[in-house]
Amino acid sequence: MEQVAVRNYHSLIYLFRGMKVMLDSDLALLYGIPTKALKQQVRRNIKRFPNDFMFELTKSEFENLRSQIVTSSWGGARVMPMVFTEQGVAMLSSVLSSEKAIQINIEIMRAFSKYRAILKGDEDLRKEVNLLDSKLNEAFKFLLDKIDALHHKQSSEKPEPIGYRIKDK
Repeated sequence: MEQVAVRNYHSLIYLFRGMKVMLDSDLALLYGIPTKALKQQVRRNIKRFPNDFMFELTKSEFENLRSQIVTSSWGGARVMPMVFTEQGVAMLSSVLSSEKAIQINIEIMRAFSKYRAILKGDEDLRKEVNLLDSKLNEAFKFLLDKIDALHHKQSSEKPEPIGYRIKDK
């Protein structure tokens, strides 16, 4: 099995249970090993992978994932995929100690950092939009207050009669 040349590792990062994770099959492809071999190494060293490092998807999570990835490469999965958080991927480098695994881990760590930066950028954008929104709300409130004041001023004044005026003798 060959290593796959992927430049956008962050496109292989998914969000499950509020955590950014990578699939065992994607990691195996990147490392150039069969998914079964990766899972065996993890199971042999299971104490290194607590639930916040690695967990198996539930059936409904797996179905949700398959709907996200329209062209599924899984025919009929007998076991649910393992997913690895950033810490779990880092731990894989101690389990898969080949030179290739170390280099891939470095790239994946960079991808997680880039993913965080993208989310941070979205956070900054959201804050800017909220600030702009509040300024616009203030401006509209000011304008509406002025319009209401003009309306009240006009309604309190006695209107001029329409038509000709006849002078009293």
